[in-house]
Amino acid sequence: MQKKIFGISLLTGLLSILTSFAQNPIVQTYYTADPAPMVHNGTVYLYTSHDEDITVKNFFTMNDWRCYSSKDMVNWTDHGAILSYKAFSWSRGDAWAGQCIFRDGKFYYYLPVNQKNGGNAIGVAISDTPTAGFKDAIGKPLLSGFGYIDPTVFIDDDGQAYLYWGNPQLYYVKLNKDMISYDEKVGIVKVPLNKEGFSARKKDPDKRPSEYEEGPWFFKQKSKYYLLYPAGGVPEHLAYSTSKGPTGPWIYGDTIMKVIEDRGAFTNHPGYIDFKGQSYLFYHDGALPGGGGFKRSVCIEPFSFSPDGSIPRINRTKSGVLKSASNLDPFTRVEAETIAWSEGVKTAKDSLTGAIYVSNIDNGDYIKIRSVDFGKGATKFEATVASLSSKGNIELRADSLKGKLLGKLEIKSTKNTQEWKAQLCKINQITGVHDLYLVFKGEDKDLFNFDSWRLIR
Repeated sequence: MQKKIFGISLLTGLLSILTSFAQNPIVQTYYTADPAPMVHNGTVYLYTSHDEDITVKNFFTMNDWRCYSSKDMVNWTDHGAILSYKAFSWSRGDAWAGQCIFRDGKFYYYLPVNQKNGGNAIGVAISDTPTAGFKDAIGKPLLSGFGYIDPTVFIDDDGQAYLYWGNPQLYYVKLNKDMISYDEKVGIVKVPLNKEGFSARKKDPDKRPSEYEEGPWFFKQKSKYYLLYPAGGVPEHLAYSTSKGPTGPWIYGDTIMKVIEDRGAFTNHPGYIDFKGQSYLFYHDGALPGGGGFKRSVCIEPFSFSPDGSIPRINRTKSGVLKSASNLDPFTRVEAETIAWSEGVKTAKDSLTGAIYVSNIDNGDYIKIRSVDFGKGATKFEATVASLSSKGNIELRADSLKGKLLGKLEIKSTKNTQEWKAQLCKINQITGVHDLYLVFKGEDKDLFNFDSWRLIR
């Protein structure tokens, strides 16, 4: 992604059309893939793999996992890279698709990597918090074998946890209550990939008998158990199967999302949550500029189950989530890296505090924050920034890039790019709920770094 995902010269015309409604892909500052959403205490935590800006040997180049969070499904706060494959001393690389789950005060993150001595393996990292502090829980692989990738984890109503995974086969184990070991009496169970459960392979049926490919996502909705998965070979579509029990037998459902060639990725990876009464399908494509099969980006589509529990065909859209699940309160501290849509900017980590901030800010770049509740109005805008110069400013605009100018903060030098100072400007009266555009202007590149903001009544 180098300095910019969105080059102004590349997208000047396109952005004027897109910015008023674009929501997909939901992260524009990095290439993200393999979405793994988790709802915890009223917040959605989205764990992703991370396609590096520079691809090595024309293959997946993935070194760490990232985390984003949201309370409204439209604005996503970047928590940075929360774990590297290097956290597993026995790993040599390839930080592929994983999933995190909460149990008994701990967060368990199941992650596939390649071992130093060769072969695929699934490790488990553990933390007290959802966005930091993950450590290798057992100092060795939880599972290892050919095609042991893409784990998905689920805890049933009776407290029994299950881990499914695999490409080209599909396996599961019953996890013990400690979540870092499994029931060895039951052992590793290989799921029959038959026509009844996973349909018949239409492409190269001699190589694989069923449509199942990889990347399962396991969940329960009402009384049904669901497996979502990429299917059909490359390029992949998304399909699903259902069961009356957590271990099958599985019955094939249908295609959820068809292959769309013009969105750039030959893989896909599903994730699912229900949040505040709305169902959401997470997936990835290659739609960001510079994107493709090895530079993917996470997207979301809201949907509703049919009355019989079946999943309808879900179309990929650029608009994504049109209705926010709640409004954003601007009168408390808002992290600058809380973003619905952006152009040009990146995020970085403070070398002293570890805090994430918005960086690489050039003239014309901007951040859009959706569904901001101005209430009865505000009088001032406060931003915490760091800058070597006084050549940049932030324009506040309502509802569009060229919308009503609410105010302009002239950034003053703090003499260090990580010496943070709160700076204020007056703003014009506006009430109610609006999208807020923070538009960056100035004479130079790397105008300043931006840590947080708030409105003052």
